[in-house]
Amino acid sequence: MPPAFSESEYKERLARARELLKAKGLDGCICIAPELLYYFAGHEAYTFFSDQALVFSTGDDEPSLILREVDIPVSRETAWISDFRPFHYGKDDPADLVGEAVREKGLGGKKLGADLGSFSASAGYVERLRDVLAPAQIIDATELINSLRLVKSPSELAYVQEAATYANAGMEAALSAMRPGISEIQLAADIEYAMRSRGCDYAAMPTWVRSGPRSPNAHSQATSRIMENGDVVCVEFAGIARRYQCVTMKTFSLGEPTARVRAMHEAGKESLLAGAQAIAVGAPVAGAEEASILPMERSGFSQFSNMRFGIGISAAYPPSWVDTMSIIRESREVFRSGMTFYLHTSIQIPDEGIGALIGASYLLSDDGLEQLTPGSEELAVVS
Repeated sequence: MPPAFSESEYKERLARARELLKAKGLDGCICIAPELLYYFAGHEAYTFFSDQALVFSTGDDEPSLILREVDIPVSRETAWISDFRPFHYGKDDPADLVGEAVREKGLGGKKLGADLGSFSASAGYVERLRDVLAPAQIIDATELINSLRLVKSPSELAYVQEAATYANAGMEAALSAMRPGISEIQLAADIEYAMRSRGCDYAAMPTWVRSGPRSPNAHSQATSRIMENGDVVCVEFAGIARRYQCVTMKTFSLGEPTARVRAMHEAGKESLLAGAQAIAVGAPVAGAEEASILPMERSGFSQFSNMRFGIGISAAYPPSWVDTMSIIRESREVFRSGMTFYLHTSIQIPDEGIGALIGASYLLSDDGLEQLTPGSEELAVVS
């Protein structure tokens, strides 16, 4: 597998990271999350094993990659760096190798940023790092480091747009396969086959499918439940190209929906469109969720909508495709050209056994907001 990006792009990312770290009074960085090892070094990280790390200073040193010896061949395929520091599982402590790299780079006793908020930064590993690196300080820089990934380069956007083609193929497959008598698992399989057979990578989260009385269940795994006429069915999944995720979602009705289902879905659609209309380069991120809430309040469905309005999308590994950008009322971020994210409205009414999920992925540029997975805001009625 060739590297996903040019060496010059990786070096430009590293330069931006160093300037940002210096501005915050930090002397170096320890990256642990697989998406950061991928972003800065090109390493296609083995996500199960969390005790990997990428170490670099704010100087001009080459980053050092601490990884299991068995993973070196795959990293040599995709990484631009050459300073590999392997450890043998069960014999060596990777924290010791991090310590060696830190000291070699003149960072002993200095202030180091690290993505301590990552899923991969286990408490045990961080505790060992603190012991090995003392008296150096390890500062949580999760948001700081990941802020570099919010605005996409042209080559990153090309992967996001490729991922959108896979997501759209999956949605076409869902519409084609959707019918009474099919199981949720079979529907998920049809969606995934349509995407993977076209070249889609593996997703950072499952293909979510929920039907009938399960339709209010957010983040619900597909089950063996057989869909029936009259069911509401919600799907959510991502197309992926070189780890860049493009998420799409849609609500279906098997047969003519009830008036209540139509009203619920219409409220969600109005919410999605109102929030999207509030998005522009330079506009406050908080304003998008605030705008999305108003239609829900007018329609009386706001009490059934508990999800955040939007989430950033980027390169991601299991267990989540969620980026550090949250489109919520509490955000202090502003929208910038080159950002990619998905917007959604989720309505859950468990007492009535109905729910809706309406959304799509978007690219924001100086030309405005571009919907990457079109048509997802309409209720699909399957005869």
